[in-house]
Amino acid sequence: MTLEHLVRRPGAASARPPLAVLLHGIGADETDLFALAPALDPRLLVVSARAPFEAEPMGYAWYAIDWYEHPPRPDVAQARASLERLLAFVGEAVEAYDADPSQVLLAGFSQGASMAVSAALARPEAFLGVAAHSGRLLHALLPASPPHGGPRVPVLWQHGRLDPVVPMAFGDEARRLLPPLGVDLDFREYAIGHEIGAESLRDLATWLSGRLGGAGA
Repeated sequence: MTLEHLVRRPGAASARPPLAVLLHGIGADETDLFALAPALDPRLLVVSARAPFEAEPMGYAWYAIDWYEHPPRPDVAQARASLERLLAFVGEAVEAYDADPSQVLLAGFSQGASMAVSAALARPEAFLGVAAHSGRLLHALLPASPPHGGPRVPVLWQHGRLDPVVPMAFGDEARRLLPPLGVDLDFREYAIGHEIGAESLRDLATWLSGRLGGAGA
């Protein structure tokens, strides 16, 4: 398949389970967010993907970042390449694990959050919902113009007010720019830094379950 990954099968047998694809941040790998799987709805088939580029000094990245620029400048060519691979991987995962193509969720942290939102904007019809924690918008991957008709993708944006890595200003920017781009935005902020806290994890799990409907087990 296009991306290396880990899989958690649903807790209950399902003919075509809903799929949640988890996207880690720079310097991590597929094991990072996979640790969150026990907190997620047991109905979900959880797939935690590894970004395609090696990062320095360790781990993997969806795109390189020039930290000497202010604000840090992403490698747009790598971001575009990762977006293509991510969209291909989602389709592969649906087929390989016989998931429900109408119930695909994305959840990402930091750089993974940026990729998740970029995927939702590129192909809103493909996703039941997208959760982005501590991310920023990749301006080069934003649509050139607002959509005319078509589905509005639900997005949960979570951000720490004390985040020193991806400051809250990036969250405020997303709150301003996403709704006109066809996003039904649920924006939540927390008294945390660049991390997933206990409260934000509960909110994330509850929000993802809510996209599925019914009661989580």
